[in-house]
Amino acid sequence: MKESRDGPRNNRSAKSSSVSSLPLILDMEDFKGDFSFDALFGNLVNDLLPSFQEEETDSAEGHGNIIANDVLPNGTLRASADAAKSAQRISTPLFPEVDALLTLFKDSCRELVDLRKQVDGRLYDLKKEVSIQDSKHRKTLAELEKGVDGLFDSFARLDSRISSVGQTAAKIGDHLQSADAQREAASQTIDLIKYLMEFNSSPGDLMELSPLFSDDSRVAEAASIAQKLRSFAEEDIGRQGIAVSSEVGNATASRGLEVAVANLQDYCNELENRLLARFDAASQRRDLSTMGECAKILSQFNRGTSAMQHYVATRPMFIDVEVMNADTRLVLGEHNSQVSPSNVARGLSSLYREITDTVRKEAATIMAVFPSPNAVMSILVQRVLEQRVTALLDKILVKPSLVNLPPLEEGGLLLYLRMLAVAYEKTQELARGLRSVGCGDLDVEGLTESLFSSHKDEYPEHEQASLGQLYKAKMEEVRAESQQLSESTGTIGRSKGASVASSHQQISVTAVTEFVRWNEESISRCTLFSSQPATLAGNVKTVFTCLLDQVSQYLTEGLDRARDSLTEAAALREKFVLGTNISRRVAAAAAASAAEAAAAAGESSFRSFMVAVQRSGSSVAIVQQYFSNSISRLLLPVDGAHTAACEEMATAMSGAESAAYKGLQLCIETVMAEVERLLSAEQKTTDYRSPDDGIAPDHRPTNACTRVVAYLSRVLEAAFTGLESQNKRAFLTELGNRLYKVLRNHWQKFTFNPSGGLRLKRDITEYGEFVRSFNAPSIDEKFETLGIMANVFIVAPESLSTLFEGTPSIRKDAQRFIQLREDYKSAKLAARLSSLWPSSS
Repeated sequence: MKESRDGPRNNRSAKSSSVSSLPLILDMEDFKGDFSFDALFGNLVNDLLPSFQEEETDSAEGHGNIIANDVLPNGTLRASADAAKSAQRISTPLFPEVDALLTLFKDSCRELVDLRKQVDGRLYDLKKEVSIQDSKHRKTLAELEKGVDGLFDSFARLDSRISSVGQTAAKIGDHLQSADAQREAASQTIDLIKYLMEFNSSPGDLMELSPLFSDDSRVAEAASIAQKLRSFAEEDIGRQGIAVSSEVGNATASRGLEVAVANLQDYCNELENRLLARFDAASQRRDLSTMGECAKILSQFNRGTSAMQHYVATRPMFIDVEVMNADTRLVLGEHNSQVSPSNVARGLSSLYREITDTVRKEAATIMAVFPSPNAVMSILVQRVLEQRVTALLDKILVKPSLVNLPPLEEGGLLLYLRMLAVAYEKTQELARGLRSVGCGDLDVEGLTESLFSSHKDEYPEHEQASLGQLYKAKMEEVRAESQQLSESTGTIGRSKGASVASSHQQISVTAVTEFVRWNEESISRCTLFSSQPATLAGNVKTVFTCLLDQVSQYLTEGLDRARDSLTEAAALREKFVLGTNISRRVAAAAAASAAEAAAAAGESSFRSFMVAVQRSGSSVAIVQQYFSNSISRLLLPVDGAHTAACEEMATAMSGAESAAYKGLQLCIETVMAEVERLLSAEQKTTDYRSPDDGIAPDHRPTNACTRVVAYLSRVLEAAFTGLESQNKRAFLTELGNRLYKVLRNHWQKFTFNPSGGLRLKRDITEYGEFVRSFNAPSIDEKFETLGIMANVFIVAPESLSTLFEGTPSIRKDAQRFIQLREDYKSAKLAARLSSLWPSSS
């Protein structure tokens, strides 16, 4: 194969005849690497196919030349002498190398089979050799594992031996250490017994002690030994006291140790005083090193409590009276001249900053001197709060009596509550500042709370009393203003009879807003003083109940006063009714004047009451909005508190709602009384029974209708603006029903002819258009029915039977109207109707 691939490629046609006789040589290397079957196939057949391709190309070119050269100029083909040769060439095979290629392929297949056998043989030899090598490798691994196991066993034995030796060495070390400790303890015990014997010599005799106890350079050692001796002696006395023994030796020993304990106590007291004196001297010099040494030694006496307390007690802010006076002047001013919450707040802020800075400076010294600085800081901060802060709070917060309240001219209870809130808030800030500086294990927040415990215990009662005091003062102020106004304008108004309500105090939304503002301030104090949700909810509910009581009382009294003006107007109407009988005999002009005065009073009272209702609604809305925005979120964390507050608010407002309902009923009575007066005074008999004089009928509303509609339009303007939603709908519906009844009863007094019926129908249309503004469908339907019934006065008698065929429900009312026809008797309508409508008779 290599020879055919690498050999010269010339004379391909000569080789093509002898290729089949040559053996094919295929090498295994041809199938390695990037093997390509196309390349292998091309290398096999390229030696045969090129000759055929060249012949094909030459044949094609010759055939083309014949065709091109045999074309004559006239378009005919020329007969060629080579035509026979071309035909003979075409008859030969087109692919003569096919036999050579078949032979080549067969030889190649044989070679490939041989190569496959060679490859299979090599693979078998390789598998056999791999199996032998794998067996050897496994044997080697097994020997290595056995050796490693032996090595691990050796290491385990070595580790066990090392551990055993180490334990032995540790035991020896422990024994040696214990022996040394026992020796040291025995030595110290001997020394202690010697020192104890010295203290056991005689009571109060400290002159024969070892130099150790009088050497100032060995004070620390002496203090340590004295404490040990004292502890040992007291412990021994305790054991002797518990044990019951009658031996004389024990009693003697006990008495001896008691002498030692007494002498040791005296020595420790003398040593402690000496160290405290040295500590004070070093403190005066700001010698922190000496102070630290003394504090360290003193820590052995009662854990250093005496030194700590002594250091804190000697601070200037606790012993200097001028410091206390300066605190008072800073917060309250000279001679308590600036006692106001804002001034006190500024003074406390300045003072507490100064205290915090002082404690911070003391903390630096304490950290450098004392071995237990946290304990000293705890004592220092506690002393600051209990002495310096408490002394100042006692001057600021003087709890007032709930029996004899301080007058409002001097600030009242509100001043005390505001001062309490300011002091509490600023003291809480001080506590947080001291906590940041450091106060050891002291519960500074709890201690701060205890400073205000006496004030917070009665805080809700003071808050209620303060709100009551403010409300009472406000009501007195409002009554005084109303009285002054009535004195200046009441005489003129009453002389003209223009307004009964002018002398009455009106409801003020501004006043209710002020009530809410007071309550909001109280709620802010409740939030400040109450840390627990349950306590906060209870205080908030108590304070909010005060607001509900105040608003309910204020609105109810205001509505009652406005209703009283309606009652006074009704009394004037009664006088007018009584006066009409007299006026017939005395003077008609006086009666007319009295009627106008009563009407003016009623209209003024109506307007005043509608204003009161409007302001009451606005006031209730303000309270409800305040509850939603500020109160409800404080009550929700406690189960049932929010619901109870809502029920209490509804109960409190029910009194005002009842007063408003009664007043609205009086308003309807007032309006209807004036409508009846106008109808009685203005309606003429000839309005609905005009003479048949040939003059065209008047299609305008009657004068009474015009006056009534004008009056209702004018007076109800206040109702449209003063009432809202459901209240307005209910009021106008009731008013429409009353107007419907009054008009029906009024028209029952007249007789109607056809032209009068047309005039009545025009009046009904005018009334109907007016009441349509009530937006009450039931009222509109009633006036439409009136319009239908008015047709009984217009149609001929024979048409009455068909007039109500579509509306049989109103036949009974229509029959009453028919009786008002001018021709009711002359046309014998009673008999005719009884025959037509027997069920209605």
